[in-house]
Amino acid sequence: MSSPDPQVRAARNQSARPSPDDRPRPAAQRADEMPAPRGPVVAVTGAASGVGALLTERLADSGEIKRVVAIDERRGECAAAEWHILDVRDPAIAEKLRGADVVVHLALDLDLESDPAARTAYNVRGTQTVLTAAAAAGVHRVVLCTSAMVYGALPDNELPLSEDAELRATAEATGVGDLLEIERLARRAPRAHPGLNVTVVRPSVLVGGPDTALTRYFESPRLLVVAGSRPAWQFCHVEDLCSALEYAVLEKVEGELAVGCDGWLEQEEVEELSGIRRMELPSAVALGAAARLHRIGLTPSPAGDLAYTMYPWVVSGSRLHDAGWRPRWTNEEVLAELLEEASGRHTVAGRRLGRKDATAAGAAGATVALLGAAAVVRRARKARRRI
Repeated sequence: MSSPDPQVRAARNQSARPSPDDRPRPAAQRADEMPAPRGPVVAVTGAASGVGALLTERLADSGEIKRVVAIDERRGECAAAEWHILDVRDPAIAEKLRGADVVVHLALDLDLESDPAARTAYNVRGTQTVLTAAAAAGVHRVVLCTSAMVYGALPDNELPLSEDAELRATAEATGVGDLLEIERLARRAPRAHPGLNVTVVRPSVLVGGPDTALTRYFESPRLLVVAGSRPAWQFCHVEDLCSALEYAVLEKVEGELAVGCDGWLEQEEVEELSGIRRMELPSAVALGAAARLHRIGLTPSPAGDLAYTMYPWVVSGSRLHDAGWRPRWTNEEVLAELLEEASGRHTVAGRRLGRKDATAAGAAGATVALLGAAAVVRRARKARRRI
């Protein structure tokens, strides 16, 4: 609740015979004596939706933030923020950032259905423009958000990975090439713009944020498991991501930060908690089918997305923990929320189906295996005909 208006408060304090010392002072005099609002001025890009909207509301409600500047291509719902409507690739953004102490750049397109070339052009150019504009406007810190996917999902990954682990991902999974380029821009920015500090936050499988191949994985009637793989699932609730971003904004921690729930879940635990049975396929069939389906446009997910369901990419989050941050959500709780969100949705190989399509598909989780096997059979038949 807001405090009463100063004039109302003054009227309430009037007594029947107040002494001169007790009488309310002029409003201007009282304002001069009030302490200035504490904390930094924070600009948030991508503030109208998703993670950006949640963070904007959180910062606007914080007593540790002086003012929030919200930037997006449309106006969001946070009335307490100062809104500017423009594309983050517009150099005019520098003027909107003037007076800000910190910029949190969340205007990223990670939509599975986006054209890959257009998505990359937006993500990379937008980040370049924001970093350059922030330096020109005198901003001293930029906070970027990528993903723990940049570490890569590999069979020899340590459990868990430290923040300083080598970034071994490739550009074969959705949007990961863009995130790796953003990471490179983050490393170069302090050298190109002395005085500008850059913090990068890398969440694990994000739930409550953008729709991804990894969240759609749990919309299938069967959980695809590649034979011989070693999955390890670590989630990050969007509320925990926002609290970690706030830590970075307030300079309680800096550098490269990994964020997620404590620990991880083995594939068997995920299956038991979700009640969804597995469908195990040989690696050649699963990867081959995924590549073919993507190549002919039947699925938005390239074969590279499968690696993140095969091998571990769990992070320790030690820097945030050392600074006193703790996740409020557990992996079990986030998985339960993800399954609730996925209820009623039907996905096959990353492609969402309508209700009629899902009914017609029947045991839809087997579609990947069937298509892969059918392709092998067709090739064998063609070879026999040639003989």
